[in-house]
Amino acid sequence: MRTTTNRGLQPNVLGTFDTIVMAVAGSAPAYSLAATTAVLFGAVGLAGPAALLYCAIPMLGIVLAYARLGRIDVNAGAGYSWVGRTLHPFLGFLSGWALVIAAIVFMVAGSLPAGTLTLSLISPELADSTPLAAAVGAGWFLMMLLVVLGGARLTVRAQLVMSGVEMLILLGFILAAVAHRGRATDFDWSWFALDHFHGPDTFAAGALIAAFYYWGWDVTSNLSEETRDSRRTAGLAALVGVGFVFLLFEAFTVAVNVLLSADEIRAAGPNVLAVLGQEIWPGVGGKLLVAAVLLSTVATLETTLLQVTRSLFAMGRDRTLPAALGLVHRRWNTPWVAIAAVGGAALLMFAAAAAAGSVQRILSDAVAAIGLQIAFYYGLAGIAAIVAYKAVLFRSVRNLVLGGLWPLLGSAFMLWAFVESLSTLSTTAVTIGLGGLLLGVVPLLVYWRKGSDYYRPARLDAVRALEAAEGSAPATSPRTGTRDKNYATDF
Repeated sequence: MRTTTNRGLQPNVLGTFDTIVMAVAGSAPAYSLAATTAVLFGAVGLAGPAALLYCAIPMLGIVLAYARLGRIDVNAGAGYSWVGRTLHPFLGFLSGWALVIAAIVFMVAGSLPAGTLTLSLISPELADSTPLAAAVGAGWFLMMLLVVLGGARLTVRAQLVMSGVEMLILLGFILAAVAHRGRATDFDWSWFALDHFHGPDTFAAGALIAAFYYWGWDVTSNLSEETRDSRRTAGLAALVGVGFVFLLFEAFTVAVNVLLSADEIRAAGPNVLAVLGQEIWPGVGGKLLVAAVLLSTVATLETTLLQVTRSLFAMGRDRTLPAALGLVHRRWNTPWVAIAAVGGAALLMFAAAAAAGSVQRILSDAVAAIGLQIAFYYGLAGIAAIVAYKAVLFRSVRNLVLGGLWPLLGSAFMLWAFVESLSTLSTTAVTIGLGGLLLGVVPLLVYWRKGSDYYRPARLDAVRALEAAEGSAPATSPRTGTRDKNYATDF
Protein backbone atom coordinates (compact mmCIF):
# COMPACT_ATOMS: atom_id res chain seq x y z
CA MET A 1 0.00 0.00 0.00
CA ARG A 2 1.47 3.30 -1.02
CA THR A 3 1.41 6.20 1.40
CA THR A 4 1.74 9.95 1.11
CA THR A 5 4.60 10.44 3.54
CA ASN A 6 8.28 11.09 2.91
CA ARG A 7 7.87 11.38 -0.83
CA GLY A 8 8.84 15.01 -1.45
CA LEU A 9 5.51 16.76 -2.04
CA GLN A 10 3.98 18.51 0.96
CA PRO A 11 1.03 16.52 2.35
CA ASN A 12 -2.23 17.91 3.75
CA VAL A 13 -2.08 21.27 1.98
CA LEU A 14 -5.51 21.02 0.31
CA GLY A 15 -8.85 20.60 2.06
CA THR A 16 -12.19 19.38 0.68
CA PHE A 17 -13.42 22.73 -0.62
CA ASP A 18 -10.02 23.51 -2.17
CA THR A 19 -10.11 20.24 -4.09
CA ILE A 20 -13.64 20.84 -5.39
CA VAL A 21 -12.54 24.27 -6.62
CA MET A 22 -9.59 22.63 -8.38
CA ALA A 23 -11.91 20.11 -10.08
CA VAL A 24 -14.21 22.86 -11.39
CA ALA A 25 -11.31 25.10 -12.43
CA GLY A 26 -9.62 22.14 -14.12
CA SER A 27 -12.58 21.78 -16.50
CA ALA A 28 -12.36 25.55 -17.18
CA PRO A 29 -16.08 26.30 -17.75
CA ALA A 30 -15.80 29.72 -19.41
CA TYR A 31 -12.69 28.85 -21.41
CA SER A 32 -14.14 25.54 -22.63
CA LEU A 33 -17.32 27.28 -23.75
CA ALA A 34 -15.43 30.06 -25.54
CA ALA A 35 -12.81 27.87 -27.21
CA THR A 36 -15.03 24.94 -28.11
CA THR A 37 -18.66 26.01 -28.66
CA ALA A 38 -18.07 27.05 -32.28
CA VAL A 39 -15.99 23.91 -32.89
CA LEU A 40 -18.76 21.74 -31.44
CA PHE A 41 -21.41 23.57 -33.48
CA GLY A 42 -19.34 23.05 -36.62
CA ALA A 43 -19.18 19.31 -35.91
CA VAL A 44 -22.75 18.55 -34.78
CA GLY A 45 -24.82 21.70 -35.34
CA LEU A 46 -27.67 22.16 -32.87
CA ALA A 47 -26.91 18.79 -31.24
CA GLY A 48 -24.31 20.33 -28.94
CA PRO A 49 -26.48 19.77 -25.83
CA ALA A 50 -26.92 16.11 -26.83
CA ALA A 51 -23.18 15.62 -27.34
CA LEU A 52 -22.48 17.08 -23.89
CA LEU A 53 -25.20 14.91 -22.30
CA TYR A 54 -24.19 11.62 -23.91
CA CYS A 55 -20.54 12.24 -23.15
CA ALA A 56 -21.30 13.15 -19.53
CA ILE A 57 -22.89 9.77 -18.79
CA PRO A 58 -19.81 7.67 -19.67
CA MET A 59 -17.54 10.41 -18.29
CA LEU A 60 -19.13 9.84 -14.89
CA GLY A 61 -18.09 6.21 -15.25
CA ILE A 62 -14.48 7.38 -15.60
CA VAL A 63 -14.92 9.65 -12.57
CA LEU A 64 -16.12 6.62 -10.57
CA ALA A 65 -13.13 4.63 -11.83
CA TYR A 66 -10.71 7.35 -10.69
CA ALA A 67 -12.43 7.60 -7.30
CA ARG A 68 -12.16 3.85 -6.70
CA LEU A 69 -8.56 3.63 -7.88
CA GLY A 70 -7.61 6.63 -5.74
CA ARG A 71 -8.86 4.81 -2.65
CA ILE A 72 -6.26 2.05 -3.07
CA ASP A 73 -3.29 3.88 -4.60
CA VAL A 74 -2.55 7.50 -3.68
CA ASN A 75 -0.09 8.61 -6.35
CA ALA A 76 0.69 11.92 -8.06
CA GLY A 77 0.91 10.01 -11.33
CA ALA A 78 -2.73 8.81 -10.99
CA GLY A 79 -3.57 6.84 -14.18
CA TYR A 80 0.11 6.37 -14.94
CA SER A 81 0.47 4.34 -11.73
CA TRP A 82 -2.94 2.64 -11.78
CA VAL A 83 -2.83 1.41 -15.38
CA GLY A 84 0.78 0.27 -14.98
CA ARG A 85 -0.04 -1.79 -11.88
CA THR A 86 -3.22 -3.39 -13.23
CA LEU A 87 -2.96 -3.76 -17.02
CA HIS A 88 0.71 -3.43 -18.06
CA PRO A 89 3.56 -0.99 -17.29
CA PHE A 90 3.87 -0.13 -20.99
CA LEU A 91 0.22 0.94 -21.11
CA GLY A 92 0.66 2.76 -17.81
CA PHE A 93 3.59 4.77 -19.14
CA LEU A 94 1.72 5.66 -22.33
CA SER A 95 -1.28 6.68 -20.22
CA GLY A 96 0.91 9.13 -18.29
CA TRP A 97 2.62 10.24 -21.49
CA ALA A 98 -0.75 10.98 -23.15
CA LEU A 99 -1.61 13.33 -20.29
CA VAL A 100 1.77 15.06 -20.60
CA ILE A 101 1.38 15.60 -24.35
CA ALA A 102 -2.23 16.79 -23.98
CA ALA A 103 -1.22 19.25 -21.27
CA ILE A 104 1.74 20.67 -23.19
CA VAL A 105 -0.41 21.15 -26.31
CA PHE A 106 -2.98 22.82 -24.08
CA MET A 107 -0.37 25.30 -22.86
CA VAL A 108 -0.66 26.85 -26.33
CA ALA A 109 -4.36 26.12 -26.86
CA GLY A 110 -5.10 27.82 -23.54
CA SER A 111 -2.61 30.65 -23.64
CA LEU A 112 -3.43 31.87 -27.16
CA PRO A 113 -7.04 32.74 -26.25
CA ALA A 114 -5.76 34.40 -23.07
CA GLY A 115 -3.55 36.59 -25.24
CA THR A 116 -6.34 37.32 -27.71
CA LEU A 117 -8.83 38.17 -24.97
CA THR A 118 -6.38 40.45 -23.20
CA LEU A 119 -5.71 42.32 -26.43
CA SER A 120 -9.43 42.55 -27.25
CA LEU A 121 -10.03 44.34 -23.95
CA ILE A 122 -7.40 46.91 -24.98
CA SER A 123 -8.08 47.18 -28.71
CA PRO A 124 -10.10 44.75 -30.92
CA GLU A 125 -7.71 45.36 -33.84
CA LEU A 126 -4.73 44.01 -31.89
CA ALA A 127 -6.56 40.74 -31.15
CA ASP A 128 -6.29 39.67 -34.82
CA SER A 129 -2.49 39.35 -34.60
CA THR A 130 -1.50 35.71 -33.89
CA PRO A 131 2.16 36.56 -33.04
CA LEU A 132 1.06 39.28 -30.60
CA ALA A 133 -1.56 36.98 -29.06
CA ALA A 134 1.10 34.28 -28.65
CA ALA A 135 3.45 36.76 -26.92
CA VAL A 136 0.79 38.00 -24.47
CA GLY A 137 -0.42 34.44 -23.88
CA ALA A 138 3.15 33.38 -23.12
CA GLY A 139 3.27 36.14 -20.51
CA TRP A 140 0.16 34.75 -18.78
CA PHE A 141 1.62 31.27 -18.96
CA LEU A 142 4.88 32.34 -17.34
CA MET A 143 2.97 34.09 -14.57
CA MET A 144 1.05 30.89 -13.77
CA LEU A 145 4.28 28.92 -13.98
CA LEU A 146 5.70 31.06 -11.18
CA VAL A 147 2.53 30.64 -9.08
CA VAL A 148 2.69 26.85 -9.44
CA LEU A 149 6.39 26.94 -8.57
CA GLY A 150 5.48 28.78 -5.36
CA GLY A 151 3.64 25.78 -3.94
CA ALA A 152 0.17 24.27 -3.59
CA ARG A 153 -0.97 26.70 -0.87
CA LEU A 154 -0.24 29.78 -3.02
CA THR A 155 -1.77 28.03 -6.03
CA VAL A 156 -5.07 27.26 -4.35
CA ARG A 157 -5.43 30.78 -2.97
CA ALA A 158 -4.94 32.26 -6.44
CA GLN A 159 -7.41 29.70 -7.79
CA LEU A 160 -10.08 30.62 -5.25
CA VAL A 161 -10.01 34.26 -6.35
CA MET A 162 -9.99 33.60 -10.11
CA SER A 163 -12.61 30.83 -10.11
CA GLY A 164 -14.83 32.66 -7.61
CA VAL A 165 -15.16 35.75 -9.81
CA GLU A 166 -15.59 33.59 -12.93
CA MET A 167 -18.47 31.60 -11.38
CA LEU A 168 -20.28 34.75 -10.24
CA ILE A 169 -20.18 36.18 -13.78
CA LEU A 170 -21.29 32.90 -15.44
CA LEU A 171 -24.17 32.29 -13.04
CA GLY A 172 -25.31 35.89 -13.47
CA PHE A 173 -25.42 35.49 -17.24
CA ILE A 174 -27.38 32.24 -17.03
CA LEU A 175 -30.10 34.12 -15.13
CA ALA A 176 -29.92 36.98 -17.63
CA ALA A 177 -30.21 34.57 -20.58
CA VAL A 178 -33.36 33.04 -19.09
CA ALA A 179 -34.90 36.50 -18.72
CA HIS A 180 -33.82 37.65 -22.21
CA ARG A 181 -36.70 38.14 -24.64
CA GLY A 182 -35.10 38.16 -28.09
CA ARG A 183 -34.20 34.86 -29.76
CA ALA A 184 -32.76 33.58 -33.04
CA THR A 185 -34.18 30.05 -32.71
CA ASP A 186 -36.94 28.53 -30.62
CA PHE A 187 -35.83 26.07 -27.96
CA ASP A 188 -36.32 22.43 -29.02
CA TRP A 189 -36.02 19.34 -26.83
CA SER A 190 -34.68 17.46 -29.87
CA TRP A 191 -31.34 19.16 -29.21
CA PHE A 192 -30.90 16.56 -26.46
CA ALA A 193 -31.85 13.64 -28.73
CA LEU A 194 -29.83 11.63 -31.25
CA ASP A 195 -31.81 12.91 -34.26
CA HIS A 196 -29.35 15.69 -35.20
CA PHE A 197 -26.33 13.37 -35.55
CA HIS A 198 -25.57 12.26 -39.11
CA GLY A 199 -24.16 8.84 -38.40
CA PRO A 200 -21.63 7.32 -35.94
CA ASP A 201 -18.71 9.40 -37.23
CA THR A 202 -20.52 12.68 -36.46
CA PHE A 203 -21.51 11.39 -33.03
CA ALA A 204 -17.89 10.34 -32.34
CA ALA A 205 -16.56 13.74 -33.42
CA GLY A 206 -19.02 15.45 -31.07
CA ALA A 207 -18.11 13.08 -28.23
CA LEU A 208 -14.40 13.79 -28.64
CA ILE A 209 -15.00 17.54 -28.51
CA ALA A 210 -17.31 17.11 -25.50
CA ALA A 211 -14.57 15.12 -23.76
CA PHE A 212 -12.35 18.19 -24.10
CA TYR A 213 -15.05 20.26 -22.35
CA TYR A 214 -14.95 18.04 -19.28
CA TRP A 215 -11.23 17.30 -19.24
CA GLY A 216 -9.32 18.59 -16.25
CA TRP A 217 -11.39 17.36 -13.29
CA ASP A 218 -8.81 14.58 -12.76
CA VAL A 219 -6.31 17.14 -11.45
CA THR A 220 -7.75 16.16 -8.04
CA SER A 221 -6.10 12.74 -8.39
CA ASN A 222 -2.74 14.23 -9.38
CA LEU A 223 -2.91 16.39 -6.25
CA SER A 224 -3.78 13.44 -4.02
CA GLU A 225 -0.38 13.35 -2.31
CA GLU A 226 -0.96 16.96 -1.21
CA THR A 227 -4.60 16.53 -0.11
CA ARG A 228 -6.01 15.72 3.30
CA ASP A 229 -7.88 12.37 3.43
CA SER A 230 -7.27 12.06 -0.31
CA ARG A 231 -8.64 8.51 -0.56
CA ARG A 232 -12.08 10.04 -0.10
CA THR A 233 -11.61 13.68 -1.04
CA ALA A 234 -10.18 13.37 -4.56
CA GLY A 235 -13.04 11.22 -5.88
CA LEU A 236 -15.75 13.26 -4.16
CA ALA A 237 -14.34 16.53 -5.50
CA ALA A 238 -14.16 15.14 -9.05
CA LEU A 239 -17.77 13.95 -8.91
CA VAL A 240 -19.05 17.31 -7.60
CA GLY A 241 -16.91 19.21 -10.12
CA VAL A 242 -18.11 17.26 -13.16
CA GLY A 243 -21.74 17.56 -12.09
CA PHE A 244 -21.44 21.32 -11.65
CA VAL A 245 -19.69 22.03 -14.96
CA PHE A 246 -22.12 19.75 -16.82
CA LEU A 247 -25.00 22.02 -15.77
CA LEU A 248 -23.03 25.13 -16.75
CA PHE A 249 -22.08 23.70 -20.15
CA GLU A 250 -25.64 22.67 -20.97
CA ALA A 251 -27.08 26.01 -19.89
CA PHE A 252 -24.70 28.07 -22.01
CA THR A 253 -24.85 25.76 -25.05
CA VAL A 254 -28.64 25.99 -25.05
CA ALA A 255 -28.40 29.78 -24.65
CA VAL A 256 -26.07 29.99 -27.67
CA ASN A 257 -28.45 27.86 -29.78
CA VAL A 258 -31.44 30.03 -28.81
CA LEU A 259 -29.95 33.52 -28.90
CA LEU A 260 -27.43 33.33 -31.77
CA SER A 261 -27.92 32.32 -35.38
CA ALA A 262 -25.78 29.68 -37.07
CA ASP A 263 -23.92 32.34 -39.05
CA GLU A 264 -23.20 34.34 -35.89
CA ILE A 265 -21.82 31.26 -34.12
CA ARG A 266 -19.55 30.35 -37.03
CA ALA A 267 -18.33 33.93 -37.48
CA ALA A 268 -17.68 34.39 -33.75
CA GLY A 269 -15.41 31.35 -33.41
CA PRO A 270 -13.54 31.55 -30.07
CA ASN A 271 -15.27 34.90 -29.37
CA VAL A 272 -18.71 33.30 -29.18
CA LEU A 273 -19.20 34.14 -25.49
CA ALA A 274 -18.38 37.78 -26.14
CA VAL A 275 -21.04 37.84 -28.88
CA LEU A 276 -23.50 36.11 -26.56
CA GLY A 277 -22.73 38.66 -23.84
CA GLN A 278 -23.41 41.53 -26.24
CA GLU A 279 -26.73 39.96 -27.21
CA ILE A 280 -27.81 39.58 -23.57
CA TRP A 281 -26.40 42.85 -22.25
CA PRO A 282 -25.34 45.24 -25.05
CA GLY A 283 -22.28 47.34 -24.31
CA VAL A 284 -21.19 45.71 -21.06
CA GLY A 285 -22.13 42.03 -21.37
CA GLY A 286 -19.51 41.18 -23.96
CA LYS A 287 -16.67 42.60 -21.91
CA LEU A 288 -17.85 40.88 -18.73
CA LEU A 289 -17.92 37.48 -20.39
CA VAL A 290 -14.54 38.16 -21.98
CA ALA A 291 -13.22 38.86 -18.48
CA ALA A 292 -14.76 35.57 -17.27
CA VAL A 293 -13.14 33.66 -20.11
CA LEU A 294 -9.80 35.30 -19.41
CA LEU A 295 -10.01 34.35 -15.72
CA SER A 296 -11.06 30.83 -16.64
CA THR A 297 -8.23 30.47 -19.13
CA VAL A 298 -5.59 31.60 -16.67
CA ALA A 299 -7.11 29.43 -13.93
CA THR A 300 -7.08 26.30 -16.07
CA LEU A 301 -3.51 26.98 -17.17
CA GLU A 302 -2.68 26.77 -13.49
CA THR A 303 -4.52 23.47 -12.89
CA THR A 304 -3.10 21.93 -16.07
CA LEU A 305 0.40 22.89 -14.97
CA LEU A 306 -0.28 21.22 -11.62
CA GLN A 307 -1.50 18.10 -13.37
CA VAL A 308 1.34 17.70 -15.85
CA THR A 309 4.13 18.59 -13.43
CA ARG A 310 2.84 16.12 -10.82
CA SER A 311 2.68 13.43 -13.51
CA LEU A 312 6.24 14.18 -14.61
CA PHE A 313 7.31 14.21 -10.96
CA ALA A 314 5.90 10.69 -10.49
CA MET A 315 7.59 9.49 -13.68
CA GLY A 316 10.92 10.99 -12.64
CA ARG A 317 10.58 9.48 -9.17
CA ASP A 318 9.99 6.05 -10.75
CA ARG A 319 12.86 6.65 -13.20
CA THR A 320 10.73 6.07 -16.27
CA LEU A 321 11.90 9.54 -17.34
CA PRO A 322 15.03 11.43 -16.20
CA ALA A 323 15.31 11.18 -12.39
CA ALA A 324 15.81 14.96 -12.13
CA LEU A 325 12.08 15.40 -12.84
CA GLY A 326 11.44 13.83 -9.44
CA LEU A 327 13.39 16.50 -7.57
CA VAL A 328 11.46 18.77 -5.20
CA HIS A 329 12.37 22.34 -4.27
CA ARG A 330 13.51 22.42 -0.63
CA ARG A 331 11.58 25.55 0.25
CA TRP A 332 8.38 25.31 -1.80
CA ASN A 333 7.95 21.50 -1.96
CA THR A 334 7.23 21.69 -5.67
CA PRO A 335 8.76 19.61 -8.52
CA TRP A 336 10.77 22.53 -9.86
CA VAL A 337 12.66 20.59 -12.56
CA ALA A 338 9.40 19.25 -13.99
CA ILE A 339 7.95 22.78 -13.92
CA ALA A 340 10.99 24.15 -15.75
CA ALA A 341 10.83 21.34 -18.33
CA VAL A 342 7.15 22.01 -19.09
CA GLY A 343 7.88 25.73 -19.32
CA GLY A 344 10.67 25.20 -21.84
CA ALA A 345 8.62 22.83 -24.02
CA ALA A 346 5.61 25.17 -24.00
CA LEU A 347 7.67 28.21 -24.95
CA LEU A 348 9.00 26.34 -27.99
CA MET A 349 5.42 25.61 -29.00
CA PHE A 350 4.52 29.28 -28.53
CA ALA A 351 7.20 30.15 -31.06
CA ALA A 352 5.72 27.64 -33.53
CA ALA A 353 2.19 28.95 -32.93
CA ALA A 354 3.28 32.54 -33.57
CA ALA A 355 4.32 31.51 -37.07
CA ALA A 356 1.20 29.41 -37.70
CA GLY A 357 -2.22 30.34 -39.03
CA SER A 358 -5.20 31.91 -37.29
CA VAL A 359 -5.98 31.38 -33.63
CA GLN A 360 -9.29 29.70 -34.55
CA ARG A 361 -7.57 27.11 -36.76
CA ILE A 362 -4.91 26.38 -34.13
CA LEU A 363 -7.61 25.93 -31.50
CA SER A 364 -9.66 23.57 -33.68
CA ASP A 365 -6.70 21.25 -34.35
CA ALA A 366 -5.45 21.44 -30.77
CA VAL A 367 -8.87 20.59 -29.27
CA ALA A 368 -9.19 17.52 -31.52
CA ALA A 369 -5.62 16.36 -30.79
CA ILE A 370 -6.09 16.78 -27.05
CA GLY A 371 -9.39 14.91 -27.32
CA LEU A 372 -7.56 11.89 -28.72
CA GLN A 373 -5.11 11.88 -25.82
CA ILE A 374 -7.93 12.27 -23.27
CA ALA A 375 -9.99 9.43 -24.75
CA PHE A 376 -6.93 7.17 -24.68
CA TYR A 377 -5.88 7.60 -21.07
CA TYR A 378 -9.42 7.88 -19.66
CA GLY A 379 -10.34 4.66 -21.48
CA LEU A 380 -7.41 2.78 -19.96
CA ALA A 381 -8.20 4.06 -16.45
CA GLY A 382 -11.75 2.71 -16.70
CA ILE A 383 -10.44 -0.77 -17.54
CA ALA A 384 -7.84 -0.52 -14.76
CA ALA A 385 -10.57 0.10 -12.15
CA ILE A 386 -12.48 -2.99 -13.25
CA VAL A 387 -9.36 -5.16 -13.09
CA ALA A 388 -8.29 -3.81 -9.68
CA TYR A 389 -11.74 -4.45 -8.16
CA LYS A 390 -12.58 -7.67 -10.04
CA ALA A 391 -12.64 -9.75 -6.84
CA VAL A 392 -15.42 -7.66 -5.27
CA LEU A 393 -17.59 -6.76 -8.29
CA PHE A 394 -20.16 -9.50 -7.74
CA ARG A 395 -20.52 -9.05 -3.99
CA SER A 396 -23.39 -6.58 -4.48
CA VAL A 397 -25.44 -4.90 -7.18
CA ARG A 398 -23.90 -1.56 -6.14
CA ASN A 399 -20.37 -2.86 -6.69
CA LEU A 400 -21.31 -4.33 -10.04
CA VAL A 401 -22.95 -1.16 -11.36
CA LEU A 402 -20.68 1.54 -9.89
CA GLY A 403 -17.45 -0.45 -9.99
CA GLY A 404 -17.93 -2.55 -13.10
CA LEU A 405 -20.65 -1.69 -15.60
CA TRP A 406 -20.45 2.11 -15.42
CA PRO A 407 -16.63 2.34 -15.67
CA LEU A 408 -16.82 -0.25 -18.49
CA LEU A 409 -19.35 1.94 -20.32
CA GLY A 410 -17.08 4.97 -19.85
CA SER A 411 -14.01 3.11 -21.05
CA ALA A 412 -15.73 1.58 -24.08
CA PHE A 413 -17.18 4.95 -25.05
CA MET A 414 -13.83 6.74 -24.81
CA LEU A 415 -11.91 4.12 -26.79
CA TRP A 416 -14.67 3.92 -29.40
CA ALA A 417 -14.62 7.70 -29.84
CA PHE A 418 -10.81 7.54 -30.17
CA VAL A 419 -10.94 5.01 -33.02
CA GLU A 420 -14.07 6.28 -34.76
CA SER A 421 -12.92 9.91 -34.95
CA LEU A 422 -9.57 9.20 -36.58
CA SER A 423 -11.14 9.23 -40.05
CA THR A 424 -12.89 12.58 -39.50
CA LEU A 425 -10.10 14.71 -38.01
CA SER A 426 -7.69 16.91 -39.92
CA THR A 427 -4.24 15.63 -40.76
CA THR A 428 -2.71 18.13 -38.34
CA ALA A 429 -4.93 16.98 -35.46
CA VAL A 430 -4.20 13.29 -36.10
CA THR A 431 -0.47 13.97 -36.44
CA ILE A 432 -0.34 15.84 -33.13
CA GLY A 433 -2.62 13.34 -31.38
CA LEU A 434 -1.17 10.03 -32.57
CA GLY A 435 2.34 11.34 -33.26
CA GLY A 436 2.63 12.72 -29.74
CA LEU A 437 1.46 9.41 -28.29
CA LEU A 438 3.86 7.33 -30.42
CA LEU A 439 6.73 9.61 -29.44
CA GLY A 440 6.39 8.21 -25.93
CA VAL A 441 7.56 4.81 -27.13
CA VAL A 442 11.15 6.14 -27.25
CA PRO A 443 11.57 6.97 -23.53
CA LEU A 444 9.48 3.92 -22.67
CA LEU A 445 11.96 1.56 -24.34
CA VAL A 446 15.03 3.47 -23.10
CA TYR A 447 14.05 3.39 -19.41
CA TRP A 448 12.61 -0.12 -19.63
CA ARG A 449 16.01 -1.35 -20.80
CA LYS A 450 17.64 0.58 -17.93
CA GLY A 451 15.64 -1.55 -15.52
CA SER A 452 13.29 0.89 -13.79
CA ASP A 453 11.38 -0.80 -10.95
CA TYR A 454 8.18 0.64 -12.44
CA TYR A 455 8.34 -2.12 -15.04
CA ARG A 456 8.27 -4.76 -12.29
CA PRO A 457 5.19 -3.52 -10.43
CA ALA A 458 3.41 -4.81 -7.35
CA ARG A 459 0.01 -5.71 -8.71
CA LEU A 460 -2.81 -3.42 -7.60
CA ASP A 461 -5.54 -5.45 -5.92
CA ALA A 462 -8.44 -3.75 -4.16
CA VAL A 463 -9.01 -6.45 -1.52
CA ARG A 464 -5.42 -6.49 -0.28
CA ALA A 465 -5.07 -2.71 -0.54
CA LEU A 466 -8.22 -1.94 1.44
CA GLU A 467 -7.35 -4.51 4.11
CA ALA A 468 -3.90 -2.92 4.45
CA ALA A 469 -5.45 0.54 4.69
CA GLU A 470 -7.85 -0.52 7.44
CA GLY A 471 -5.08 -2.21 9.37
CA SER A 472 -2.78 0.81 9.25
CA ALA A 473 -5.38 3.59 9.70
CA PRO A 474 -4.60 5.80 12.73
CA ALA A 475 -7.16 6.27 15.43
CA THR A 476 -9.24 9.37 14.91
CA SER A 477 -8.74 12.14 17.40
CA PRO A 478 -11.63 14.20 18.75
CA ARG A 479 -12.28 17.57 17.20
CA THR A 480 -10.85 20.43 19.16
CA GLY A 481 -12.87 23.14 17.51
CA THR A 482 -9.72 24.69 16.07
CA ARG A 483 -8.88 24.72 12.41
CA ASP A 484 -5.75 23.18 10.91
CA LYS A 485 -3.78 26.07 9.43
CA ASN A 486 -2.25 23.78 6.77
CA TYR A 487 -5.38 24.17 4.64
CA ALA A 488 -6.16 27.29 2.69
CA THR A 489 -9.88 26.63 3.13
CA ASP A 490 -12.07 23.73 4.15
CA PHE A 491 -15.61 22.84 5.15
